Amino acid sequence: MNQSMHHVGVLGAGTMGTQISAHLANVGVKTLLLDLPSQESDRSSIARRAVEQLSSIQPPPLYSPDKLSLIQVGNFEDDLPRLSSCQWIIECVVEKLEIKHQLWEKVEPHRSPDTIVSTNSSGLPVAEIAQGRSEDFQKHWLGTHFFNPPRYMRLLELIPTARTLPQVVESIASVGDRLLGKGIVIAKDRPNFVANRMGSFAAVRALELMQELGLTIEEVDTLTGPVTGFPKTGTFRLADLVGIDIMLDVVDNLYQNLPEDPWRESFRFTSLFKQLVERGWKGLKTGQGFYKKEGKEILVLDPETFEYRRRKKPNLPSVERVRHEASTIKRIGTLLKSEDKAGAFLWPFFRDIFLYAAERVPEITDESYQIDRAMRWGFNWEFGPFELWQELGVEEISERIRQDKKVLPEWVEELQKRDSKCFYRVESDHQVFFDLGAREYQVLSEDPEKIQLTILKKQNKVIRSNAGASLFDLGDGVACLEFHSKMNVIGGDVVDLARWAVDEVEKDWVGLVIGNQGKNFSVGANLMLLLLEAQEGNREEIDQMVRAFQQMTLSFRYSARPVVAAPFQRVFGGGAEVCLGCDAVVASSETYMGLVEVGVGLVPAGGGVKEMLIRHFQEARSIPETDLFPALKKAFRTIGTAQVSRSGEDAKRLQLLRPSDIVEINSQRLLSRAKQEVIRLAEAGYVRPEPEQNIPALGNSALAVLKVGMHLMQRAGYISEHDFLIGKKLAHILTGGDLNHPTTVSEQYLLDLEREAFLSLCGERKTLERIQHTLKTGKPLRN
Repeated sequence: MNQSMHHVGVLGAGTMGTQISAHLANVGVKTLLLDLPSQESDRSSIARRAVEQLSSIQPPPLYSPDKLSLIQVGNFEDDLPRLSSCQWIIECVVEKLEIKHQLWEKVEPHRSPDTIVSTNSSGLPVAEIAQGRSEDFQKHWLGTHFFNPPRYMRLLELIPTARTLPQVVESIASVGDRLLGKGIVIAKDRPNFVANRMGSFAAVRALELMQELGLTIEEVDTLTGPVTGFPKTGTFRLADLVGIDIMLDVVDNLYQNLPEDPWRESFRFTSLFKQLVERGWKGLKTGQGFYKKEGKEILVLDPETFEYRRRKKPNLPSVERVRHEASTIKRIGTLLKSEDKAGAFLWPFFRDIFLYAAERVPEITDESYQIDRAMRWGFNWEFGPFELWQELGVEEISERIRQDKKVLPEWVEELQKRDSKCFYRVESDHQVFFDLGAREYQVLSEDPEKIQLTILKKQNKVIRSNAGASLFDLGDGVACLEFHSKMNVIGGDVVDLARWAVDEVEKDWVGLVIGNQGKNFSVGANLMLLLLEAQEGNREEIDQMVRAFQQMTLSFRYSARPVVAAPFQRVFGGGAEVCLGCDAVVASSETYMGLVEVGVGLVPAGGGVKEMLIRHFQEARSIPETDLFPALKKAFRTIGTAQVSRSGEDAKRLQLLRPSDIVEINSQRLLSRAKQEVIRLAEAGYVRPEPEQNIPALGNSALAVLKVGMHLMQRAGYISEHDFLIGKKLAHILTGGDLNHPTTVSEQYLLDLEREAFLSLCGERKTLERIQHTLKTGKPLRN
């Protein structure tokens, strides 16, 4: 079956239908969005308004505003014939079976043979929605459950029915993976499928334990937050975000449709949800739920009085003791053994999640790993239940479950009779999982284009490692430099290994990839270390740190072997400068890149200013006799206002990426694509570039114009006195320093100016205040 997808129809211009259309447009797919006809002169105004509102939604559903042109609109009465050219039609209307039946009855006559048809329903039986449709329709029918917001949430659950052709599932799985960047989980047609079934159970179990133990909402959100590998929303902030009414509908659906579930009574434990919905307190969309914002203060609900109060710091001593432990597994392991209320909550919470997950195989999916993937991709859990169980010790956790007089599923007991006693293990060059159906370990079929550094580590592919970084062998002569410090900050250990890695790769390797699989590529240089040195007045130490960083980025640029960066998510400051120094970049579509140093009172000093100036001048000089000052001003504005790209494509607009750099939508393919780019450059006869010696420097006349603009902004109150000082230092670098007339300068000349400006600002009290504030709060300070 043809896996290319050029034209898709979306039925329903609600939140999900509109945002699915937006994401299809993001990847270049022409989309037809239909909704009910309007009584207005523009009969398609409902769908049209929904599309127009996309530009104002946060977080942005679109990579860039120009993608809107790919979304066409229409209505269910006038425009159904236009669906005949669609290769895939996705239904996203209200969750009422009768309405879905009526709509598909109208749509089917306009469906072309072989067109795939699907529903985005999150709870209704997929097979029942297609009842009454033709044989060919049902062969091409399945559930395609996107998670909200579709651009950002990786999970796509595919729910085939007994009549769905295998090639239809394969085709949409391929489109979801390669075109839309999704992680695919194959689910069975059971209520709420996989992720929402497990996530709802975790939520109601947390609520149940909260009331049993007399915990506060803040305490539960702390215990079900990042300290234990869950998102920072915890349980109740997530309910506010999703909508308490929606969560209640999901949980009620489970209770009504799972009479055989032994945990069914847990899904009745929702009286608190019901009372909130009855009051109209549905969460973020109504302004209050479990939390309520008043002015700048966020209040929390007291479930006993139904009044809002100021938040209290959770009284959880064991949590405070483990908070600075880097390993999530070690934090959880310690907390599960603690004898305070944290342990009293977390042990039964995790125990029952483990049991519920194990009992759901094969009811909701045939393979245990599908549940792990669903929870990581759909709910942003750091570990799926089986992964976490294994990391904590399958035998140890199982024995404790038995001590609680709980019964382990028979397949889990059988697994522990095997030599390895684990859900997953690595064998030579592949990973295996315990297959419940076969009662044997089976190869976890992985796309070879999805490199996993954790698996390579278990296969002893680490060449060298220290506390901040490691060098891996990716195969085919390509090495990978991985950052793994906290938040992947770049400190001395990372710089040291990077310099060694370049020297090593130049011996007999094809080239080097710089990438990792953490939460962010890198948030920049080690600000804490810099602050300590600056407070001590250690100017020489800072000078050496900056020189070493510059030498590292230059080593990437002028290596005898191609060096390719693979950035994703947050790529700030020094992390961006690493990418700017590479021969090529393969960036994730979700890349938020920026030279943000001015936010902490500094200027880029790892070659960022120099590289941005070169790129902007190169673009300007492509047109003969072009005035270079507008290009310089654009670079000044990008750096001086700490602009951050909204996507990988947007980074090209800011010239943080080159037009030739690659944007990859599936983050799991990032390292493989970067590896392929290294090999391509090498096979094309890679020759190291020569250092730039003739970079235009526009001198004091250009500097004066920039300073006048900053004076006007200061007088108007847009920037502070310290902002002006930082801007003046940045302008000094960009215009070439103290030059009476335009000339040309070398890269090293500009690097020296960067370093001098950086050192000077490190001596400013207000800069140190900004750094300190950012380290403490994670937010910039305007002083």
